[in-house]
Amino acid sequence: MAREEKKAKFEQSGKRRSPWLILIIVLLVTGAAAAWALLPKGASGQSQLTVKDGAVRVPASEFADGTAKFYTVEGSRGEIGFFLVKSADGVIRAAFDTCDVCYKEKKGYRQEGDNMVCNNCNQTFRTDLVNVVKGGCNPAPLQRELRGDQVVIQLAALEQGSWYFNGHPK
Repeated sequence: MAREEKKAKFEQSGKRRSPWLILIIVLLVTGAAAAWALLPKGASGQSQLTVKDGAVRVPASEFADGTAKFYTVEGSRGEIGFFLVKSADGVIRAAFDTCDVCYKEKKGYRQEGDNMVCNNCNQTFRTDLVNVVKGGCNPAPLQRELRGDQVVIQLAALEQGSWYFNGHPK
């Protein structure tokens, strides 16, 4: 009987802890999901993007490592995606996160070394040609300028490409 009593106590103790364990797991998962939802939009939770005086501004120092940074801003017709990347020639380049061919798929680009790769058709494009070559599956160019230590993109320029993400105006 001693063995059966131990087994019964073990099973009871497991039943008492089980609801607490489930509650803790649920709270952790809920907390993680809430934190993710509250992060600023943009790849890797980029928080340096500011909108002021009709323009988006990002510190140029964000691009020193040559890693493309992806952002989303709210336009008048919905979200507009774009990326900035410093190419091997030292120029910070900007493009919409789409192209003239694959925009309907809304898959955008990813970076592989010194290339941007279309997530829909897997064509590759050298970063030093972003914002230079346009049309086809090349990343759709986006006007930008360097003002002091800030990369500045006018909201009007972003709005001109909103159709890629939100359909043609009627």
